[in-house]
Amino acid sequence: MATLSLDQVGKVYDNGVEAVKKLDITVGDGEFVVLVGPSGCGKTTVLRMVAGLEEITSGTLRLDGNPANDLSPRERDVAMVFQNYALYPHMSVHQNIAFSLSMRRVPKDERDRKVREAAELLGLSELLESKPRHLSGGQRQRVAMGRALVRDPAVFLMDEPLSNLDAKLRVQMRTEVLRVQRRLGVATLYVTHDQTEAMTMGDRVAVMREGVLNQLDPPQALYDRPANVFVAAFMGSPSMNLYEGSVAGSPDSPVVSLGSQQLTLSSAFGHARSDLLGGGGREVIVGIRPEHLTIAAGANGEEQRTGQSLVGDVELVEALGNELLVHFMTDAPAVRGEAQGWLETEAADGLAVRRAGAATPGVARVDPRISVASGERVRFAVDVDRLHFFDPDSGAALGQEQHGRS
Repeated sequence: MATLSLDQVGKVYDNGVEAVKKLDITVGDGEFVVLVGPSGCGKTTVLRMVAGLEEITSGTLRLDGNPANDLSPRERDVAMVFQNYALYPHMSVHQNIAFSLSMRRVPKDERDRKVREAAELLGLSELLESKPRHLSGGQRQRVAMGRALVRDPAVFLMDEPLSNLDAKLRVQMRTEVLRVQRRLGVATLYVTHDQTEAMTMGDRVAVMREGVLNQLDPPQALYDRPANVFVAAFMGSPSMNLYEGSVAGSPDSPVVSLGSQQLTLSSAFGHARSDLLGGGGREVIVGIRPEHLTIAAGANGEEQRTGQSLVGDVELVEALGNELLVHFMTDAPAVRGEAQGWLETEAADGLAVRRAGAATPGVARVDPRISVASGERVRFAVDVDRLHFFDPDSGAALGQEQHGRS
């Protein structure tokens, strides 16, 4: 087994496009690290540089501690599973899995043994004589994995291997991929644009944007303590609600203002975050996760404290069985100016489109037994202890140390 590390790795194409910028990532022995980000952020370029299919412009790639920039793809001992599986249609499953071994002139007995072992692990034993055209999408994906497995690679590279599958099969195959990887204990770098896939699969997740690594952390840390506005908006479905606001008041009674509405914070927050209150307050971007907005009994929420709530007009209710997604408009100001660019990602909820005028969209994830309908004005209780704050100029999270970020 081996480790994989990228030290200040960069990629500049001949046309001057800088696809990857000073990337630092280490994948430990047996670790599953996911690269996630919107299309064009440099994810696949990173994978291809590790595989030797793209030349590294700057920095150092190390495999098991040894520099590997100048090694050929064959010498790197990595196996790559592609998005389109790249199976040979005229070959049987057995022949496809054994192809790399045949090219290396591995003896037939050893070749057959390795193919049988991989097929048993992947549930393909009954399909070894079948051609790819007779297989389902999930079975083809298993064959592509089998072809990588038989090489006994030091590192697995996977480039969106589940993207061609339907939603139900993708969930099933996530489990299959993890089961195989855990059993083999091979360092794995996995690329996806699907943040749900990243959250459920990765030991750690690397979030990229425009060739830059924005954050590398365990999935829950990314979700609970996003390093900046981009990560906050990208990780989570539905996305975090983000509004322009300000924090003011005394340490004993700090207040967050969101347009005409205000949220009262605890004195504990005020004393811990006095940096936000100095000089009469501070302009911030305020983030609220959908699950941190709730509706009390009675859709108009009369019994809720106004200092702990946000009023909105319901536009759409999505009933998902285990939860309701309540889409609403509020007068809390939308993020404007340069900061809007941080939010322009594929993860943006299609319903959360900015509208003309003062109203700004939001979404709440609430109990499915709550009675609420389009057109109602609702008072949403806000878990003020779970608010996120970001600098409006840099987009960086404010006070992450208060959440235990290291």
